[in-house]
Amino acid sequence: MGAGRITLQRADITTLEVDAIVNAANQSLAGGGGVDGAVHRAGGPEIMRELDERYRGCDTGSAVITGAGRMRAQYVIHAVGPRWSDGSHGEPGLLRSAYRTAFALAAGHHCTTVAAPAISTGIYGFPIDQAAPIALDEARTALEAADTPLREVTFALFSDADLAVFERALTS
Repeated sequence: MGAGRITLQRADITTLEVDAIVNAANQSLAGGGGVDGAVHRAGGPEIMRELDERYRGCDTGSAVITGAGRMRAQYVIHAVGPRWSDGSHGEPGLLRSAYRTAFALAAGHHCTTVAAPAISTGIYGFPIDQAAPIALDEARTALEAADTPLREVTFALFSDADLAVFERALTS
């Protein structure tokens, strides 16, 4: 993929040594459970303080960026994926847009390494077997973009089952 690579691992995204991590955020940017809760716990209150000072929510399919607080990363990119309904309400396009915007923000902030979760596949119910190809395709596109500083996109996955789905999607 251009000059970069995609890696997959079962990992706690908040512990990875990357320039930016992508947070699976909600529209209100108010913190929550899953990855979002873990990011806010690990990064500390300064992330929420910065979100409150700089933003008034975030549309589904978009993303915003903050510092990473106490985490190793320099940035957190808060990407809002869609809630799954039945797949006929624009969910795939919105998920694609959330990843695209997140990777563009990372590149725009001169990041070479970024870690992302499987956005929307937890409580938002997006089927992971449909989400994985979208996520991987957007990572490939970001790594192949002309003049991108991105060199590695790591997908930090919650379980062995999620990792297996991404592995299958990566090799197909």
